[in-house]
Amino acid sequence: MKKIFFFTAIYLVLSACSVDKTPALKDAFKDKFLIGAAVNVAQSSGVDTLGIAVIREQFNSITPENCMKSMYLQPEEDHFFFDDADQFVDLGLKNSMFTIGHCLIWHSQAPAWFFIDENGNDVSRETLMERMKKHITTVVSRYKGKIRGWDVVNEAILDDGSWRQSKFYDIIGEDFVRLAFQWAHEADPDAELYYNDYSMANEGKRNAVVAMVKSLQDKGIKIDGIGMQGHLSMDFPSVVDFEKSLLAFSELGVKVMITELDLGVLPNPKKDVGANIADTYEYRKEMNPYVEGLPESVYMAWSNRFNEFFSLFMKHSDKISRVTLWGVSDHDSWKNDWPIPGRTDYPLLFDRNYQAKPVVKQIMNNKR
Repeated sequence: MKKIFFFTAIYLVLSACSVDKTPALKDAFKDKFLIGAAVNVAQSSGVDTLGIAVIREQFNSITPENCMKSMYLQPEEDHFFFDDADQFVDLGLKNSMFTIGHCLIWHSQAPAWFFIDENGNDVSRETLMERMKKHITTVVSRYKGKIRGWDVVNEAILDDGSWRQSKFYDIIGEDFVRLAFQWAHEADPDAELYYNDYSMANEGKRNAVVAMVKSLQDKGIKIDGIGMQGHLSMDFPSVVDFEKSLLAFSELGVKVMITELDLGVLPNPKKDVGANIADTYEYRKEMNPYVEGLPESVYMAWSNRFNEFFSLFMKHSDKISRVTLWGVSDHDSWKNDWPIPGRTDYPLLFDRNYQAKPVVKQIMNNKR
């Protein structure tokens, strides 16, 4: 079977073209929406020189992949670590990028101390609220006027539309969402504030998020946008269902953002896989079929599906403010280790050599 080994032959042809004839993503879509990427610490610190070069050339918005999650910013109570976050924010400022903070309140990648007392028992509602407020206020205040938008609350709703039984919900109740947005707004009144979640094409989650945002709006709480995580597989979600949610969210009068966009090509151990970081499965060789590269037919199917979704984004570019890829190159995509560790996936627009895949030029040419 014919293999595409990082599509080398195609890239040689593309690289022979003048840079002027192939604009950067950020230039190609400048009249439509921002184009962003998630940035890891190796990139924001300058260690990954190839990665940072692609970021500067191609993107006009950045989101931190991990360094601003609470377990890294406040690993121990009252002991904040800002070095990596500062480097990330400095990267955005120096390159005039629309810089996103990700994320203030999330049940995952939160330090254990956040929820327990000195005896290891759950803290009181009042204590957890105090810890939330201090964390949000400290972090948002530090980057006031520098970070343009915050993922305030991440993944609070399950796919069926019920509340996730997180420690935030169990101890405080659903009011933790309102409080998080309130305190973030108080810390920086000019920053945009977002709710961000995966599997947003599911009807249950769609309806629950709409109801939650309406409730916040009715209470006078500032919420500027909804992030639709774009962790896609080859058969989930459908473009039709994704569009239904996009339109439903837009009708709330908030911005819609396509966040965490990637398209995994590998088989999944279960149907309708979302992006729950806690889901893990044992490695099996048959679940890692493309170690040596993608067959041409598989690449073409992957490329066509990416084009389908970008065509949808273009169709509704008047409603979408930003499209952010979750990573820069296939090499450091989280999809290589989720939900099965040690696999070789091809989910992003730039390959393991940091070269643009042919689909990049295609989505540029297909824009209207």
